Amino acid sequence: MAERKTLDERQQMSEAERLRHSCAHVLATAILRLWPDAQLAYGPAVEEGYYYDLDLKHRITPDDFPKIEAEMKKITKENLVFEKVTVTREQALRDAETGRLGALTERPEPSRFKLENVRSIPEGEAITYYKSGDFLDLCAGPHVMRTGNIGAFKLTSVASAYYKGDEKNPQLQRIYGVAFKNKTQLEEWEKMQEEAKRRDHRKLGAEMGLFALDAEYVGPGLALWLPAGGAIIEELETLAKQTEFQAGYVRVKTPHIARKLMYETSGHLPYYADSMFPPMVVRENTTADRFLSENIEVAEESLTMLRDGLVKAGFLLSPDEVRNNPGLLRDALARISSLRMEGDVGEVIKQNALYALQSELRATYAGEPNYYYLKAMNCPHHHRIFSAQPRSYRDMPLRLAEYGCCYRYEQSGELFGLMRVRSLNMNDSHIYCSPEQFAQEFNAVNEMYLKYFKIFGIEKYVMRFSTHSKEGLGKKYVDQADLWVKTEDMVRRVLKESGINYEEVPNEAAFYGPKIDVQVWSVIGREFTLATNQVDFAVPGRFGLVYRDKDNSDKTPLCIHRAPLGTHERFVGFLIEHYAGNFPLWLAPEQVRVLPITQEQIAYCEEIVKELRGQYVRASMEFSNDKLQGRIKRAEEAKAHTMLIVGGRDQAANAVSVRVHGKGDLGSKPRAEVIADILAAIRERRP
Repeated sequence: MAERKTLDERQQMSEAERLRHSCAHVLATAILRLWPDAQLAYGPAVEEGYYYDLDLKHRITPDDFPKIEAEMKKITKENLVFEKVTVTREQALRDAETGRLGALTERPEPSRFKLENVRSIPEGEAITYYKSGDFLDLCAGPHVMRTGNIGAFKLTSVASAYYKGDEKNPQLQRIYGVAFKNKTQLEEWEKMQEEAKRRDHRKLGAEMGLFALDAEYVGPGLALWLPAGGAIIEELETLAKQTEFQAGYVRVKTPHIARKLMYETSGHLPYYADSMFPPMVVRENTTADRFLSENIEVAEESLTMLRDGLVKAGFLLSPDEVRNNPGLLRDALARISSLRMEGDVGEVIKQNALYALQSELRATYAGEPNYYYLKAMNCPHHHRIFSAQPRSYRDMPLRLAEYGCCYRYEQSGELFGLMRVRSLNMNDSHIYCSPEQFAQEFNAVNEMYLKYFKIFGIEKYVMRFSTHSKEGLGKKYVDQADLWVKTEDMVRRVLKESGINYEEVPNEAAFYGPKIDVQVWSVIGREFTLATNQVDFAVPGRFGLVYRDKDNSDKTPLCIHRAPLGTHERFVGFLIEHYAGNFPLWLAPEQVRVLPITQEQIAYCEEIVKELRGQYVRASMEFSNDKLQGRIKRAEEAKAHTMLIVGGRDQAANAVSVRVHGKGDLGSKPRAEVIADILAAIRERRP
């Protein structure tokens, strides 16, 4: 469910958002004219359109769309005014109870969802309706002036959704649509959708053998990278490692799990628990292991000595006593461990007594449970790496980098190809710095983003700067008002001074500090959240992170969380659609395919492949009885970047005929020149 906007956020809604929101009301009106018993819940504007959630006995399918759209067209032609009405809480409750709210008339049944929505509005907040014709809806707006301002629209899909996004609540029908000022904009959108289908990363990923999703055996949202996709992953990781090395980062590696204490300290628990996998419960025998460093086999001849040792220690425990009071066993271990027994025989008695009690401990007292969580984020692990050694101002800034694997328990209905997954390989780093170093470090991170944009041909982007709200302090955000103001001013100043394209968004910060979400657009105009850049002034203090400053005092560092390439999964999904699978040479899963025309050129082609692979170029040779045109067609369909075609004349001249995917034949060229150009294009990461 789209998060409920504040009144201030609603007033800042764009013209497109107002249009979409208004069309959601037109959709609701049409539904009620066709099915008057429909119970309406929510109808917000979303990223590319709008939706309305509703409960209805009739199961709506795409076959119903023409009928619904026809009714919607009637409503827009009626040019009904969107009239705002302010009411008392009592009036709103009464209208919901009589079925009038979210309806065309009063009805026998109360408006169930509207009634709950009224009750959830905070005390003191104004309650408003929007009325268009007979339709009366609980709504804070804003809207366009009239239904006629909606020039063109289209219903796109229908899905199931839990009320308020909670699977404990009733499951509703959700109808999605888009809306535009005119028909031309709608037609442009439809063309883009057709192109988007052609570029869909799920379709191309399967065709090119890049990745697989195996929900049955591996699990939903857990991607398997096939060799071709693995090649892309390796190239991206190499790019990141080289870029970060040159920028002074040091690489670290952390486990995939951590104890509950880690995430309680960081503040992610309990607030982030819904997005984490459930914990693993491990009972560790730390009590026994603490007293005995090695296992001594108890032979039959030592049993008598063992009994004597237990008696001398004052403990001869029965299993029932141990089960009823495990503390007795711990006391026995402690007393036997401290017992002084003379000679070698006495030591054997003592050790055997310890061993026997340890075995009994393992059998009857499993120890306190420990909870381990799959790593949902890398930052707490990096904080522990920072604290593993004493730090000085001379170590600052400290830039720790890792391609860390994290796990998020995304809801099954939200999983989407590589874009929303449960296992994420993240291009993560945490920069620990002093306040004086912050501006330079934060700007350097932004410059790294711009470098990557140039490499990947990303021309349109915006840095979405998310700040806190005073109302959220102590709830949604760390309750340190002064630090919020200070760090937000620091970020704002860096963005302005660097001239980076950014927009400020209130009330969307991380819980520990302001953040930047990097929004990019692919070549066909689709928007993606690529990566994030966050300021953390709170969590380092929770972990007790300090460095010794020049004045010999301990200071807590600021921490910058950054992930310029986001995750492998999401970024590769973006690149597949951005390039339509036609990757540049350096990134292409199959960089070179060598095609001998006849058998006589096979040995020569094998030499070329060996030379290329010796330079770590992903090259292969294909020869079959098929005609050359058939083999070229297969290479084109596989999106092999460069084909080197070799005939008798090419071989005689120590040359190759070059063909590049999407560009066609480039003619015959000297072999050495072609190979040198291939190596240069890969090294320079040419677009």
